Amino acid sequence: MKGRDAALDGIRAVAALGVWLLHVGSNTGVMYRDGMLHWLMSRLGIAVPIFFLLSGLLLYRPWARAVIEDTPRPRPLGYLWRRVLRVMPVYWLVSALALWAWASYDWTGWLKWMLLAQNFFPADPTPDGLYQMWTLPIEMSFYVLLPVLGWALHRWARGGNRPVRLLVGIAVLPLISVVTVVVARLSGQPDLALLLPYHLVFFGCGMAMAVLSVWIGHSRVIDSLAPQLLVLAGLLYALLSTDLAGPRTLVLPTLGQSLWRLSLETAVAVLLVAPFALASRPGSLRNRVLGNPVASYLGRISYSFFLWHAPVITLQLKLTGAQPFQADFTSVAVTSFIVTVLLSVGSYHLIEVSALKLSRHRSAPASPPAARAALPAAPAP
Repeated sequence: MKGRDAALDGIRAVAALGVWLLHVGSNTGVMYRDGMLHWLMSRLGIAVPIFFLLSGLLLYRPWARAVIEDTPRPRPLGYLWRRVLRVMPVYWLVSALALWAWASYDWTGWLKWMLLAQNFFPADPTPDGLYQMWTLPIEMSFYVLLPVLGWALHRWARGGNRPVRLLVGIAVLPLISVVTVVVARLSGQPDLALLLPYHLVFFGCGMAMAVLSVWIGHSRVIDSLAPQLLVLAGLLYALLSTDLAGPRTLVLPTLGQSLWRLSLETAVAVLLVAPFALASRPGSLRNRVLGNPVASYLGRISYSFFLWHAPVITLQLKLTGAQPFQADFTSVAVTSFIVTVLLSVGSYHLIEVSALKLSRHRSAPASPPAARAALPAAPAP
């Protein structure tokens, strides 16, 4: 797929707004009140698995295409250069401002945050306004691992039916997540949730979708079932919002609750993204809703929105002198949304777009190999 997919951008926008609403609800205390709506708000962290799945889908697709269609594989150094330019400039700006305003770190503390190493030091206190940043070291860990995964899967897939073998190889990643969850709970090491292995199931599902999108292209079955899949995603999200998936507070869930949460979050993310990744149809109602110009633009600025929203909420609460969990939900939501959007528009056009233009000079794929007979995408048994 060339260019940007407006509907997938729309999904990014929904996920970013979900994270923002989650943090407005938690900072104002609304999320902890009784009632189904408050429980539903407490599970908006589903946005993180959706972001991870989209990363696996979009970033692994060139490697999947190289295996299935014998196209050139991405150059690892060019790919990593582009990832650094995509993630780090705005991250450095937002983090530096928050650290300068609200942290008392020495140079080692600053270095950890500037290098996205903060998750490896869980005992360090998280500065005000940066509590959302725990996801980025996990993303960056996946970016670094992906060329290795791409190479290993490429070698593994050459031994037979390439798409099928790719899917079998990728199936190892969810198993790693399940093992990590079990170890984290049984050994009393909840900080393992800050590391990539805990979340590989989401990236793996995205990588599997990348293989399917190259192998089968547009799926008529998923297209015809898209409304039902999206409704099922909503129903499973409601189930995720019950105590089956653990408490809403910072109290640690049990092993059973953790496994249920991992399973339900995976299912919701897959059911939400699959109709757009495997059966995108511009004229359909779902594509018109999520792919409209407003949603698509919000998706393009969603990374900046994700970075800015927490320090904006923090600054607003400090300026108003609000007591913990007692601020007015409406005023915090309206003010933080407007300010965050304005900051996001500025940082997207001034920093992100410029960095992306620079990255294109260093991210071209490797030169194609010498001409040889092309292998079929799905060889006969």
